Amino acid sequence: MTTQLADMAHVAWRDETARPAVTLTDVSKVFGRGPDAVPALDRVSLTVNAGEFVCLVGASGCGKSTLLSLVAGLDTPTGGQITVDGQRAPALMFQEPALFPWLSVAGNVSLPLSLNGLSRKDRAAKVAELLRLVHLDEFARRQPHELSGGMRQRVALARTLGLDAPVLLMDEPFGALDAMTRDVLHDELERIWSERGLTVLFVTHNVREAARLGDRIVLMSSRPGRVAWQCDVRIPRPRRIDSPEVATIAAEVTARLRSEVSRHGH
Repeated sequence: MTTQLADMAHVAWRDETARPAVTLTDVSKVFGRGPDAVPALDRVSLTVNAGEFVCLVGASGCGKSTLLSLVAGLDTPTGGQITVDGQRAPALMFQEPALFPWLSVAGNVSLPLSLNGLSRKDRAAKVAELLRLVHLDEFARRQPHELSGGMRQRVALARTLGLDAPVLLMDEPFGALDAMTRDVLHDELERIWSERGLTVLFVTHNVREAARLGDRIVLMSSRPGRVAWQCDVRIPRPRRIDSPEVATIAAEVTARLRSEVSRHGH
């Protein structure tokens, strides 16, 4: 039974006719030069289609965060090419909410809108819309220290969504949260992703989280990072992180990850 369920993950599930939103072609990244050079990524090729939710997993130091930084345009690859569809750059959300403590919830969400030149009236309307989207409209005047960790992450998500980017890059955004809060935010993120038709590239160490959220899971090899294995997650939505189907795929990903770490260690 377990083998049959795991095999389901390998059958094509995503729409192969969808247009690519993010394309990496033989992308490499080396930090430093000469004998001190550290190869972080080695000839990574990956396509994320528009509207797809792709989760990146792998051991620490395998280049997952580096890959997101390259896609976001915060750094440039040493080799290869990255193409992002659309007029707007991807929006990047980190594990830490990085809210300004002297600004209110509304002020934190409004800041990037102000930097983008939106008028005060339009900013107010947009902030109200975003806070309703993440169910924080009653907390607009609160300060970050008055919020729980999960609520601060919702503020960070609202601020990120305010950039109106069609591609959302998320670097372990729920890694520091307790299991119950993380589960609630999984539901919220899935709802927003579906309603807005976003493309999401999501980095996580939690294989159950990847199976819970992803249309596809991409396993990165240990440094230098390469695409070692991929699977399509054929579990109907909505999903539960404690469901047998999610557990089965998570077990398969864990086994592959363990094998990859062992291979690298030897």
